[in-house]
Amino acid sequence: MNILMILSNPLLVDPRVHKEAKTLVDTGHHVTVIVWDRKHLYKTEETIDGIRIVRIHNKGLLKLLRSDLFRNPLWWRRAYKKGIELHNSTPFDVVHCHDLDTLQAGVWFKKKIGCKLIYDAHELWGHLIEGNVPGFVVKKAFSMEKKLVQDADHIITVSPPFKTYFSSICEKPITLVMNCKDLIYKQYQPPSNKEFTIIYIGGMKNRRFFPEIIDIISSMDNTRLILGGKKEDLYQQMKEHAEGISNIEFKGTIPTSDILPLTKHADVTFIIVDPTSKHYQQTLFNKQFEAMVCGRPIITTKGTYAGIMTEELHCGLTVDYDVSSVKKAIKQLQDNPELCKELGRKAFEAAQNRYNWKAEQQNLLGVYKEIAI
Repeated sequence: MNILMILSNPLLVDPRVHKEAKTLVDTGHHVTVIVWDRKHLYKTEETIDGIRIVRIHNKGLLKLLRSDLFRNPLWWRRAYKKGIELHNSTPFDVVHCHDLDTLQAGVWFKKKIGCKLIYDAHELWGHLIEGNVPGFVVKKAFSMEKKLVQDADHIITVSPPFKTYFSSICEKPITLVMNCKDLIYKQYQPPSNKEFTIIYIGGMKNRRFFPEIIDIISSMDNTRLILGGKKEDLYQQMKEHAEGISNIEFKGTIPTSDILPLTKHADVTFIIVDPTSKHYQQTLFNKQFEAMVCGRPIITTKGTYAGIMTEELHCGLTVDYDVSSVKKAIKQLQDNPELCKELGRKAFEAAQNRYNWKAEQQNLLGVYKEIAI
């Protein structure tokens, strides 16, 4: 099949979409991705891993407007028009929309050319933006999604709670494709650090226990924290907060290819989030799957689906969202190396047996087999 994907970021920073597109290319499909490169960091068009990438940059009114809230309608229109332009030379069989901020363009495209539409919901967009935009915008996001998904032929999403939500608003077929990682290690290997090493590579955001985690580790003996992430959100504040603290290593932005090796060399990772956030209650995090394939335990929050999963798989510890609970969990693993190894082995077994990209890509390919019927 000839597949058009639409994505509101430059692709190279989105490992999920890259994995999906590459899986489809490797199985004989042709994939073009229209992406939104807001900062004009990449070429207008190039091919990577057999994936044709066509980028839309902020020009004209799209550049003048100061907020994505106002830019989005223009982005949808430009993505739609670019899709039609590409379709006129090489017709598409499927349009695959990643997240709500592309779905309107995909619906227009489907109605214009009569192709199939897949909605790939990485997030519940209304919950994701809640607290960052006015309440009426959140309500509009939910109502817009509820309306637009009726035009989808299939929905893909990333966690069981998300699947439950979409089942409540439509009667479309829904498939889970989780953000699991490749099995790059064949055997479990325990950590061998002289200092107990905790690692976090990811978004440093509000309600993700920053800067509290830095303060906790700075007060502990024989413990080290490695931090890395994108230059956004609280990145600069955390970099400054960590300056001069001898047991905090701030590594800056880390290439995707280095995330798993660095995680494997640590003793434990974490994703500690505010459980009052509806978004954090329901999502699953890349940290969870990175920890699993590396055979490392994770510390995560009670009252979240990630916490439930951690407890069911016995692959880490769950904590309350407060300093004393988090510090107690770190100390428990530091003082009990055998417990740390046991939880790491359980994590590794879970990845080997179920939570890996090889399994998830079969779910993705199953969607395309069904769409082709």
